[in-house]
Amino acid sequence: MSRAGEKLLSKILDLQDAQAIKRFNLRDHHFSTTSEREALRFIQDYADRNKGQTPDYLTVVEETGLLYEPTSDTYEYLVSQVKEFSLGVRTHEWLQKEVAPKFSSSSNSERTKFLEWLREEADHLLNEHSNRTSVGTNLKRDVDKFLQEYQRRKDGDSFRVWKSRFDTINQEIGGYASSSLIVWFGRSGRGKSMVTTSEVVSAAQQGATVLVWGMEMTVYEILARILSIVSADQGVFSTNYNGQVLHAGFRNKDLLLGSLHDEQALQGFLEKLNNSISGTIIVRGIDDEDFMDRGIRTLEHDIITTKADVVLVDPFYYLDYLPGDGTTGGAAAQTSKKLRHLAGRTRTVIHAITQAEETSAEMDESGTRSIRPPRRSEVKKTKQLLEDSTLLIGVDTLAMQGEGIIQLGKGRNGGEGVEVDLIYLPGLGIITEVPTGENVANQFLDNF
Repeated sequence: MSRAGEKLLSKILDLQDAQAIKRFNLRDHHFSTTSEREALRFIQDYADRNKGQTPDYLTVVEETGLLYEPTSDTYEYLVSQVKEFSLGVRTHEWLQKEVAPKFSSSSNSERTKFLEWLREEADHLLNEHSNRTSVGTNLKRDVDKFLQEYQRRKDGDSFRVWKSRFDTINQEIGGYASSSLIVWFGRSGRGKSMVTTSEVVSAAQQGATVLVWGMEMTVYEILARILSIVSADQGVFSTNYNGQVLHAGFRNKDLLLGSLHDEQALQGFLEKLNNSISGTIIVRGIDDEDFMDRGIRTLEHDIITTKADVVLVDPFYYLDYLPGDGTTGGAAAQTSKKLRHLAGRTRTVIHAITQAEETSAEMDESGTRSIRPPRRSEVKKTKQLLEDSTLLIGVDTLAMQGEGIIQLGKGRNGGEGVEVDLIYLPGLGIITEVPTGENVANQFLDNF
């Protein structure tokens, strides 16, 4: 039997340091004997009733039966000994009383859920017995830590900014920084998925490893959309728009139906795809046989496995929600918080898509729809996404007219209220900002 618990409590009494109980997060279950647990509670109760004062060791011995054992060992050593011994005892009990019976009673189809439960419980045990004594980063003491992170960011090792394909966004906020949650929202069928896909394609063209979680479309449908966008960026074809000649890509409809007029052009384009995308795009779709679990933990696994830099969650509301707090929308809110934490923990840019409330406000007197980006108050499914987002972007388009607009609805780094007008011809993969001033020449073909 370890004597570390008696020594640790004796040291607290010798130094008159009841605050050490809170400082080292000592709990009843860390101590192995009844007298140790009673002594811990007595010291804590005494301090609570006496303005933080520590009782005399003789009082504690008389009241609890603690075996007083003075020591010169450090707090750190004693706390480590106490918690390691407790962790061993608790783990042994847990394996015998909970893990073994639960494994025996679970079917083969429940093994994945069993392992997820096992990991969660193991994490909980480790957290309960953590020896961490400091909280956060101390501005004055941890200057070296700050400088080291500054150098890593300078070298591009721990922090990246992926530029938007829209110049106005880059001018306003600099692009999309790692550890950010970007929320795109729009009314149903208004182009939010296509516009967001074009942004992650742009990141891949800059060298990012992109992970696409497409929960509404098949893998082929997503790939067809991506290839249409990339081929438009490369100018495989051209089209006339309002008197201007624009770069265009393969018709998305023809790719979906297998009805291209120039299949050799597609073959040649695919052979040179590495020249068009310096990064990587990894796609998961609804027809992936192993894509049954769409929870946050599985997403984290995929991010780690693929070493993703940028992630597209399309749409957020098709994720497997975490358990809520019993309130309406509680499950979605909890999932939103975890998604935000995931972006920070994995240092990725996560683009998540959700819906906006439907409204008739954009209709004129004749019933014709005008283009209007949704307001931040119209975020649907869960308002927590609005709170958790680093940047909130509203989208609206009129594909038949080739028009689109995006609006920065909330930005922690500025830009709120800024609008970007788009040329939006998704069938040809064309999604670009309407050029102004000196940018006009760069947007159109040189021979125009």
